[in-house]
Amino acid sequence: MKFARNCGKNIEEEIQGLTVDGEETMSIQKVVIADDEERICRLIEALIDWETLGLEIAAVAHNGVEACEIVEQVKPDILITDIRMPGCSGLELVEQVKRSQPEIEIIIISGYAHFEYAQQAIKFGVGDYLLKPISKAELNSTLQKLSGRISRRKESEQDRKELLRRAQQDDEQLRQSLIFDLQDKEGLSLSGEILQERYHLRVQEGLFQVFLLHMDSGTQTMSEASAQIMMEKARGFLERGLRDKCLEFVLAVRGYQAVGVMNYRRQDQKEIRRALKNCLGTLETQKNLFQPVAFSASLGGEKTRCEDIRESFREAEELIWERLVRGTGRLLERQGTRKLPFWKNLLDTYLSDVTAAAEVLDPAPAEEGAKKLLMAVRSVPDVRGSEIINLVYAAADLFAARVQLSDRSAALEQFHAQCERRSSIEEVFDAFAAFQREHLRTLIDRHENETVRPVRKAKQYIQDHFSEQITLEEVSDAVGLSPAYFSTLFKKTQGEGFARYLIRVRMEQAKLLLRESNLPTSEVCRKVGYNDLKHFTHTFEKAAGVKPSTYRKLYG
Repeated sequence: MKFARNCGKNIEEEIQGLTVDGEETMSIQKVVIADDEERICRLIEALIDWETLGLEIAAVAHNGVEACEIVEQVKPDILITDIRMPGCSGLELVEQVKRSQPEIEIIIISGYAHFEYAQQAIKFGVGDYLLKPISKAELNSTLQKLSGRISRRKESEQDRKELLRRAQQDDEQLRQSLIFDLQDKEGLSLSGEILQERYHLRVQEGLFQVFLLHMDSGTQTMSEASAQIMMEKARGFLERGLRDKCLEFVLAVRGYQAVGVMNYRRQDQKEIRRALKNCLGTLETQKNLFQPVAFSASLGGEKTRCEDIRESFREAEELIWERLVRGTGRLLERQGTRKLPFWKNLLDTYLSDVTAAAEVLDPAPAEEGAKKLLMAVRSVPDVRGSEIINLVYAAADLFAARVQLSDRSAALEQFHAQCERRSSIEEVFDAFAAFQREHLRTLIDRHENETVRPVRKAKQYIQDHFSEQITLEEVSDAVGLSPAYFSTLFKKTQGEGFARYLIRVRMEQAKLLLRESNLPTSEVCRKVGYNDLKHFTHTFEKAAGVKPSTYRKLYG
């Protein structure tokens, strides 16, 4: 089968074919369809452009048991199955098939009412899901994606390296690198020439504008598989909704965020905005499939010069935080500027609270400091999301410095990632409070280890050597502390001094020997570290209330 080349085609389209004698060929891949409704099976057969995609129907099954047997016999590349079927549900079918053929690609079909089953199926490794009613474009696009994935997997290592080399040079990847440079390169300079030569963008006279689409997962942990599927869905909606309306369009997804750069005619401005809102609305209707998820979008300012694309990107980045104040599910657009942040003076008070918490090893002052910040935020009229997150990030940085986090950069980076998935002021401050608690607990544990460990080691040394003439200096040297500091630390930790503790250990051992052995008192005296019998007897009587001989008569 031949495929025409074009410089702008998708990587997955290119990777599906291998060049042989000047022509691109692709092996036929087998598909099994499983659905208890005959009309759905016929619909799928009719919707797919089988020849163009290099696919063929290997078999059709109308219940799960039959499908399982067919898959075992035919060993197809792709299985399309309904999530609910008699005999053996789609969920059971997916689990069984994946167990025997882990490489098979699976597309599940589900209605909104049964999507909890689809969520479970995703954990088993399905390639994608489709919601009823089935869209022809989405079905063909999904099959094209999975077909490309299968082709890549089947290539030899030599072919795989060649495909990787070609993919790295692919036009679309070069275009998407503009997005990553906007995110990562603070001093990025752009011009029409740079956009064309470096990023393969052919911009035209009109408007330039950057948008961000952000997905929040709240305080709950979302699986990578679920997040990836939702963001790929988002990419698809944005591509279909905006690309044809723009003179030039580039989109890239990183983590929970999609960023797009648009170049369009001025007269299309309202239509572009409406299309973006429609994409956001479509995603909002599907967000409940993977609770808890929320989407928001922001639009940087429209620019007449391509040199100002980065400025539009910065505006969109700042605006996306407005979801903390105005809620999710919105298209967030430009706002006026403030001369000074409202929160500068608040950090002095917060630093004082954190200092107190660190000094007395008590989380309460830090928790109170965080509450004060939250109350201050709530009291500011028209507070902005970007101001809130800047305040929280600054406070977290102060906290990390004050408690001397061992890996400060990594801890703050992890905290920022958590905040980026929060969709409200309360959720952000909950994350901040948890950040404080976690690291104060680490500080407290570290301090306790620094004090308790040497005392515990000293007590063990005393237990091992109480029969010898040990001194405070000898024990402090054994635990690596100065005698003065060790003496103070021991008394503070144990509630009694070193000498009193040593006597107590020796007297308890003496009682044990008097009760359970026939050793003479003089020998007991020697075994518990005393050379003077008179002194031992006096010390024992003071501790036990009776002389050693009387104690043996009473308890021996």
